[in-house]
Amino acid sequence: MTAKQILMIVGDFVEDYECMVPFQALQMVGHTVHAVCPNKKAGETVRTAVHDFEGDQTYSEKPGHNFKLNATFDQINVKNYDALVIPGGRAPEYIRLNQQVIEMVKHFAQTDKPIAAICHGAQLLAAANVIQGKRCSAYPACHPDIKMAGGEYVEIPVDEAVVDGNLVTAPAWPAHPRWLAEFLKVLGTTIEHRELTTV
Repeated sequence: MTAKQILMIVGDFVEDYECMVPFQALQMVGHTVHAVCPNKKAGETVRTAVHDFEGDQTYSEKPGHNFKLNATFDQINVKNYDALVIPGGRAPEYIRLNQQVIEMVKHFAQTDKPIAAICHGAQLLAAANVIQGKRCSAYPACHPDIKMAGGEYVEIPVDEAVVDGNLVTAPAWPAHPRWLAEFLKVLGTTIEHRELTTV
């Protein structure tokens, strides 16, 4: 397996699991992940939010962790990265107003590099106008964003994922096992399972 350089764009009140889990899991299998936030430097933090599904008409929100960034936004050269991860939560809503963020997302789409977006990450894809004609999933409330951006919203169970070329999307964090597995396939990452033998 060739280790990949992966960029993760986050912001304050990014969804806790959708940030923490891919950040750690992708490193666990040997990739390098740089988490950045506009106007913040390596060593600074973003506050996360835990979104849960508790029987209300939409998700509930609770305080999460302080997630430490490991790269400086203004020093990022997207050409050095093989793939992009966009977690959900409330962060995509405001970081999509940053033109540098939009240009970064466009770079990955235009160069056909793998992109994994989950939940409200679709808001950033729509703002960058990179999902025209693409099948994708997201938190259901993002359906209008996808439609207005020319994408095809795919309604799937909350623990499933959709793959369209280089784009891997999912509705929310219950999809992590499927979403990350599909992203690893698009990255070309293979994981071998060997039987343990006892002596």
